[in-house]
Amino acid sequence: MHSRQEQLIALGAVFEAAVLVDRIAHTGQIPSSQMACMLGSLLVRNPESTQEIYGGDDINLRDGYRALAGALERDATTLQRDPLRYALAMISLERQLDKRGDLLQVIAARLDQIQRQADLFGLPHENVVAAFGGLYQDTLSTFRQRIQVQGDMRHLQQSDKAAAIRALLLSGIRSARLWRQLGGHRWQMVFGRRKLLEALQPMLRS
Repeated sequence: MHSRQEQLIALGAVFEAAVLVDRIAHTGQIPSSQMACMLGSLLVRNPESTQEIYGGDDINLRDGYRALAGALERDATTLQRDPLRYALAMISLERQLDKRGDLLQVIAARLDQIQRQADLFGLPHENVVAAFGGLYQDTLSTFRQRIQVQGDMRHLQQSDKAAAIRALLLSGIRSARLWRQLGGHRWQMVFGRRKLLEALQPMLRS
């Protein structure tokens, strides 16, 4: 697979996490397959391809691709403002996390524990979602920069919904890390957006 396509899968996953966070915040519900795809990406070790991280194909990343396309097109009719804000914030937090070896060690150790829970309960069981959410809260929530999620307070104040949002933010930051490891950087979204859009179009249609 071309490196730009791999970058777009990872970046699309960042936007997928952002879209799902926005959807939970406003409706309280998202498809379990998309939730399982994003949470599962946190537990994949030594994948043979980028697609393998997200279950072997990118069918559960299509909403993320559409949100990414809207951001790159800069069309007010297709731009999803809150998901874009969340995606950019996750990319920024990943850069901060990269400088914190102590927190990276904590995350790696805790993911090993969560893997055992996932093996026992499956994805996306509430116990596993709560564990992912707690990991986000104990690590990335300690940074000065916080991601402020907007939505319906009836959903945001429910502990299970809050845990799901944190778990998805963690998965988005993991995808942002992957995107950067594949050579992605924020300037591409500014100066290379037309090339990214051209490469993204067939992925949207497939």
